Amino acid sequence: MAALPERPGGEPAPLLVACALRIERAALRGTGRGAPEQYAVLRTGMGPRAAQRAVHRALERPGMDRAAVLATGFCAGLVPGMHPGDLVVAEETRDPHGSVACTGTALLADALARAAPGRTVHLGALTGSDHVVRGQERARLRATGAVAVDMESAATLWTATRGGGAPAGRPVAAVRVIVDAPEHELVRIGTVRGGISAFRVLRAVLPAFYEWHRSSLLPRR
Repeated sequence: MAALPERPGGEPAPLLVACALRIERAALRGTGRGAPEQYAVLRTGMGPRAAQRAVHRALERPGMDRAAVLATGFCAGLVPGMHPGDLVVAEETRDPHGSVACTGTALLADALARAAPGRTVHLGALTGSDHVVRGQERARLRATGAVAVDMESAATLWTATRGGGAPAGRPVAAVRVIVDAPEHELVRIGTVRGGISAFRVLRAVLPAFYEWHRSSLLPRR
């Protein structure tokens, strides 16, 4: 296993993975081969405000000043033909604050395809919402160019890159597993707890997160 990139002080750079739900955190707790020495899973709670507060507090902790941040969990797909269990890699996140460009998206998409063979990986803009999106609102968001929507990713990445003391060039990414799509709309978010395959997909792609972390922190040439 390649050595982890180091912070200026010589310590391995941390990886902070943020999610909203208990079931997401349960999927993300496993580590294993390739896991960073400093790997933390943060459950933010649902919604952009909760995500903003939780991420801000987490990044103020000692040793987290240079942490890479990856937002993950479940999402709603906006494009017809998407299926539950598909993966979304954000090229950028958007919300009323603005947009945040993500780091190493092509590498991350390739790593996800290897980690979850048979699952479709979609790249595009991931938009933020403060509520669960239904019906015609899905079509309106798709018309903006977004491919998926969730409630926390945009707030997480905005806080990580624009928050007080945020370092220039902090690596950030967002990966979401689709549980709700135009032809597969959930009645309620609690349905996720019923053993949907998205949990297994999220657990399976942890090695891709580790690979992204190692690569995104290497010096740029």
